[in-house]
Amino acid sequence: MNKEEIIEKTERFAKNKLRGEGTGHDWWHTLRVNKMAKRIGKEEGADLFVVELAALLHDIADWKFQDKGDDSVGAIIAKAWA
Repeated sequence: MNKEEIIEKTERFAKNKLRGEGTGHDWWHTLRVNKMAKRIGKEEGADLFVVELAALLHDIADWKFQDKGDDSVGAIIAKAWA
């Protein structure tokens, strides 16, 4: 799988996971974060593949919404889907 396919797969996953999320950390928020992150990443010379993956997955399981603020859930979910 090439980088473009990975980004597309990640977008689909995030969209399905975050669609209709009611806290403001929904798919539309993720799209805005992704757009801004890519713009900043370009200006800073960052690895845009990494930037885009991080932006798309940044709220996939936000610790604030997990039992007792478990900050490991996001990484576990992101790793499991890939």
